[in-house]
Amino acid sequence: MPPASPELISPRSPRVAAARRLARRNFRSKERLFLAEGPQAVREAAAYGADTLLELFTTVEAAERHADIVGGARAVGARVHLADEQVIADISTTVTPQGLVGVCAFVDTPFEDVLAARPRLVAVLAHVRDPGNAGTVLRCADAAGADAVVLTDASVDLYNPKAVRASVGSLFHLPVAVGVPVERAVAGLQDAGVRILAADGAGDRDLDEELDRGTMGGPTAWVFGNEAWGLPEETRALADAVVRVPIHGKAESLNLATAAAVCLYASARAQRASGGCRSVTEG
Repeated sequence: MPPASPELISPRSPRVAAARRLARRNFRSKERLFLAEGPQAVREAAAYGADTLLELFTTVEAAERHADIVGGARAVGARVHLADEQVIADISTTVTPQGLVGVCAFVDTPFEDVLAARPRLVAVLAHVRDPGNAGTVLRCADAAGADAVVLTDASVDLYNPKAVRASVGSLFHLPVAVGVPVERAVAGLQDAGVRILAADGAGDRDLDEELDRGTMGGPTAWVFGNEAWGLPEETRALADAVVRVPIHGKAESLNLATAAAVCLYASARAQRASGGCRSVTEG
């Protein structure tokens, strides 16, 4: 890994141009690199492990304000470039950049490794196309203590800048498998002893009733569908049960991220209750 470079980098620098291109999916896929913007994402990237945060572009002001983050970046071998606000604006995909943009190596996990770890709570994103929703569900899964997230081959790119920002660093906290056909994801998880629950507003099972019956304490994977049209029938048919979040008020429905949070936390609570799979394994 090259040493840190304190010089003020030029907007015409090839390194700036290379970073700017990572806003486009084809370049991200080719280089297996992506952008992590803002203090939280950069901090988590540096903490993830060696050879993850490769470069850091920062304004002088941000470097002074977040000296601990810049120091952490240098400590893991990232090359640090001081840049003016225009360079950061050119690289950033946000309207109001926070002065720190990291170039990171892909961090997704092979699906086989997810299965080998015997997961107990998994979020499967099937046909989820909105990057903000994908990143927010990833963050919810992280907060609920999920063991992994799976993005099917019909879902948005994990490394879309909006998805990375919406995850607020959770991308670096738990295994995420990408590009998995939904049939393979479901079959693999079922073979690993995981119950598959499809979240759907038209489900024939009620989440409250499932909790009351005590059926939620075992290893569980929730399958979440498209923001507009939910899960197709063929995907619902793969699940062990199709579960709806009850609407007790007058709201027409819940958005994807909210429904995902409710479902994941319901499973997390059941698994931590007496007799749940986490209370058994974790004592």
